[in-house]
Amino acid sequence: MHVVFIEPSFPANQKKFVRALHRAGATITGIGERPKESLDPEVAAWLLHYEQVPTVVDADRLSATVAWVDSRLAVDRVEATVEAHVLAAAQVREELGIPGTTVHTAWLCRDKPAMKRVLREGAVATARSIGSGSVDEILDFARDTGYPLIVKPRSGAGASGTDRVESEDALRAALFRAGVGEGGNVAVEEFVEGHEGFYDTISIGGRIAHDFVSHYYPNVLEAMRTRWISPQVVTSNRIDSAESYGEVRALGQRVNDLLGIGTSATHMEWFFGPRGLRFSEVGCRPPGVGTWDLYSAANEVDLYEEWALAVLYGRVGRPLSRRYSAGLVALRPDRDGVVDRCDGLEEVQRRFGEWVLDAHIPTPGTPTQPVEGGFMANAWVRMRHPDYDELRSMLSAVGEIAQLRAR
Repeated sequence: MHVVFIEPSFPANQKKFVRALHRAGATITGIGERPKESLDPEVAAWLLHYEQVPTVVDADRLSATVAWVDSRLAVDRVEATVEAHVLAAAQVREELGIPGTTVHTAWLCRDKPAMKRVLREGAVATARSIGSGSVDEILDFARDTGYPLIVKPRSGAGASGTDRVESEDALRAALFRAGVGEGGNVAVEEFVEGHEGFYDTISIGGRIAHDFVSHYYPNVLEAMRTRWISPQVVTSNRIDSAESYGEVRALGQRVNDLLGIGTSATHMEWFFGPRGLRFSEVGCRPPGVGTWDLYSAANEVDLYEEWALAVLYGRVGRPLSRRYSAGLVALRPDRDGVVDRCDGLEEVQRRFGEWVLDAHIPTPGTPTQPVEGGFMANAWVRMRHPDYDELRSMLSAVGEIAQLRAR
């Protein structure tokens, strides 16, 4: 089977998808924005061919390039695993008649207000929202909904560009920064109180083949705004045994049905609070921050290869063991600048070494990254343990013991 894979070598995690396709027997053509000479050497060896384009989000240019590839060797699949590339890849499929995620589904997964409207109409509880470029329209929505509100780009991933506003003055300021009224267009949502987590799947023909439930500690907006916190992402191995996850799994299948998701990785964010379970944003792609590495370690499986088997042959390879929970704790520098040292690593290794999967500690002199840069922007440690609560306790201890010092 001949697969065109978008951006095979950047970011670095993309290499794992290409490796998995190669091991599963695919013939792979890569299309990316970087010169062929900059490809990771192993990635270059796995590819039959590579085409450089000015941008992979220009659907017309991408479609012309895939058509040229198809004229030399018929293309069976076009795959993209980065949020920003998903819609362009779907447009190429539709243009060339290649199976896979449709333009309508990809668009619903990109446009937050449209996505939430479909979910609400399908009886999946989600936040009230509006997508608009009109200040007056958004202010009317705010007066009807009340504060606090969340202001974010209509498309995008994570907490990038997201503001929580508590008043009309703060809302007006956020709209001004986003250029609303001057051509800008944003999504505005009611703030949903509650614990934040996410539900990920590998789905085949719309049915969920593998699934995972994970939790943020604390919620993402707080984690990305507060330097002293060492935030955690933790995936649970209790998904089959904890009754409370049943509603998450049922709604996840419902989301697949409503958005028309077929064979794809999915990423669904949710909140659980006083008003019950509410789904938030849905991505027709894998989660970020190397979460599939955690899922693989927790379940003693190569999830990238499971995805490749799903894409190529419509099946997965093996069941998930659910033997471990796994998690990441992010370590933030105590100030902006350059990394000086990381204290406490010897104690972490002495107390928890057998449960540490891997870690990244920047070398002295490395420029620090902003707190809002994400969970893997600076230092981090990943761990697993058979008991979820014990893992949480260990990750919290690591966050207190290991201190990243900057100067």
